[in-house]
Amino acid sequence: MAAPMEVAVCTDSVAPMWSCIVWELHSGANLLTYRGGQAGPRGLALLNGEYLLAAQLGKNYISAWELQRKDQLQQKIMCPGPVTCLTTSPDGLYVLAGIAESIHLWEVATGNLLVILSRHYQDVSCLQFTGDSSHFVSGGKDCLVLAWSLCSVLQADPSRIPAPRHVWSHHTLPITDLHCGFGGPLARVATSSLDQTVKLWEVSSGELLLSVLFDMAVMAVTMDLAEHHLFCGGSDGSIFQVDLFTWPGQRERSFQPEQDAGKVFRGHRNQVTCLSVSTDGSVLLSGSHDETVRLWDVQSKQCIRTVALKGPVTNATILLAPISMLSSDFRPSLPLPHFNKHLLGAEHGDEPRHGGLTLRLGLHQQSVLGGQDQLRVRVTELEDEVRNLRKINRDLFDFSTRFITRPAK
Repeated sequence: MAAPMEVAVCTDSVAPMWSCIVWELHSGANLLTYRGGQAGPRGLALLNGEYLLAAQLGKNYISAWELQRKDQLQQKIMCPGPVTCLTTSPDGLYVLAGIAESIHLWEVATGNLLVILSRHYQDVSCLQFTGDSSHFVSGGKDCLVLAWSLCSVLQADPSRIPAPRHVWSHHTLPITDLHCGFGGPLARVATSSLDQTVKLWEVSSGELLLSVLFDMAVMAVTMDLAEHHLFCGGSDGSIFQVDLFTWPGQRERSFQPEQDAGKVFRGHRNQVTCLSVSTDGSVLLSGSHDETVRLWDVQSKQCIRTVALKGPVTNATILLAPISMLSSDFRPSLPLPHFNKHLLGAEHGDEPRHGGLTLRLGLHQQSVLGGQDQLRVRVTELEDEVRNLRKINRDLFDFSTRFITRPAK
């Protein structure tokens, strides 16, 4: 069985011919291009392996393309204001967008805007979910990094403002990038800032694990899947490799390029804007304001491919190509719904919502609840099942009570 194909997905801020280009990582062969608009920094996301979303630079909408129908006009998801950053949950159920200082959370199955989080004091600059979709992390120009529990956000009392699980306020200048490692609620999060530091946090405890000081602002950060290395993109075009598995025990340390000369990638002529590592950790992808995307061999620190774009690179990421990207006749299982600009139940802008039961079963199960009649039938079935479960629980309780309290022989 052939190994999954890795592809590089890149955008720039000019995009005269196309908005986004996809090329095979190791051969460099162009696979797909998507047309229409310019994607903003940290504004590119894959939704459920079926759609490509791009937050348009300075515009109040998100473009959406079916992965294989590359020549179609993109669908537009209208937003209340210009989108500063964008991400989707790995399970494909939710879309998160930073709009000014607020975070908007949509449910993909219905298009409902579920909640607006306003805990940042300035623009939100980056967003990312953990790998299991249980948490997400936001960074802003207010120097704050907030870790949120998705469950807590969705179940919050509407009369109260949802609170983040952790507030990390150790950075002293705006947050430029963040990266969530594997582990779900046990994941580690790397953050970079204009204050010339990269910090490593633990989601479960909220503890600061590591802080590395550089001699320049750090504009991008990522880790390999094994979390052996941190890769940090500097404002002068240099990329620094921090080895986590050999790092001394102290929590704070400075990175010295003179002493760590073998840990620096040199080649970009302007600030690095984005970083991504291949699945096996052998290749690093970087984008820069010098209008190039570079592919690096991690072991030797040599540049093995340079791709010239037409403007400053805004997004460059490595993905395992979904089957929908490689199959010419693949179509999404369901079309994207209309995404509402106003909160569910708001009085203005959207159609009123009628009372009833909402079941969040995901994009692929949306059609199960096709209409009110089907909904009533399903509710009746669930009520019957609840009654049966209650009877079983009572029987089990009675049996266990009799067993425990029977007299010893």
